[in-house]
Amino acid sequence: MDSTWINAPAKINIGLDVLRRREDGYHEVKMIMQSIRLFDRLTLTKSSEPGIRLTTNLHFLPVNEDNLVYRSAKLLMDEFQIEGGLDIHLDKRIPVAAGMAGGSTDAASCMLALNRLYRLGLSKRQLMKRGLTLGADIPYCVLKGTALSEGIGEKLSTIPRMPDCYILIAKPGIHVSTRFVYSNLVLDDHTPHPDIDAMIDAMRQRDLHGLCALLGNVLETVTIPAHPEIASIKQYMMESGALGSLMSGSGPTVFGIFDDLDRAKAAREQCRQLPYRCFAFVTDLYR
Repeated sequence: MDSTWINAPAKINIGLDVLRRREDGYHEVKMIMQSIRLFDRLTLTKSSEPGIRLTTNLHFLPVNEDNLVYRSAKLLMDEFQIEGGLDIHLDKRIPVAAGMAGGSTDAASCMLALNRLYRLGLSKRQLMKRGLTLGADIPYCVLKGTALSEGIGEKLSTIPRMPDCYILIAKPGIHVSTRFVYSNLVLDDHTPHPDIDAMIDAMRQRDLHGLCALLGNVLETVTIPAHPEIASIKQYMMESGALGSLMSGSGPTVFGIFDDLDRAKAAREQCRQLPYRCFAFVTDLYR
């Protein structure tokens, strides 16, 4: 096999809590992660010319070691002393800087594809361990599906699958700095922490309505005051029939959970008319 391709799914945070700030500067988190059927696609092709060559459909993305895809490929090629070169094309469809782990899922998928292309024989757990050296979200993006993420994001547990539903994604045309959000997060007695354990129980009972009533993301306490349009999009989704709506990650992407596909599609068209230049997309869960 001289070439292979792989889809890299986006993720959303069904629940996101931050427990404390550690002495090393990292934050202790407790999150429910869910893959959705919105994909980037990577194509990997062996080459006789040494080196890694990365191309992408977006002109503003780096194609050197500033890109996690490049770094993930280099990590495995160096470790296993792979001879020859590698051409990688990244077809980017997940919005950039959206709180949907786009860069991390691309890196994870690159490692999965390279493992297959060169028959390295690494298990998912072995790939997750290597991926952690590049980013805290990469181990989850190797695992995919529904998972509980703890520690700085590297401690992953399988949990009951999220009930079937439709997901409306709306990413407004604004930029949110993850560093800004975490550095301005206040954790005190007044901080509204989501009940992650109760959310897992609702998923175990296949209770979509109960789960949606519990949605919570502690980072909204920072991002929404800085970007109130996020709260407006959430409110619009609820008024349009969403069972629940939440910001994903540190933002700015908002998602709504629907039990009716037609209603989700109607809300998508209206989101595209909002004055925030929204990328809007309806999909379902990636298992």
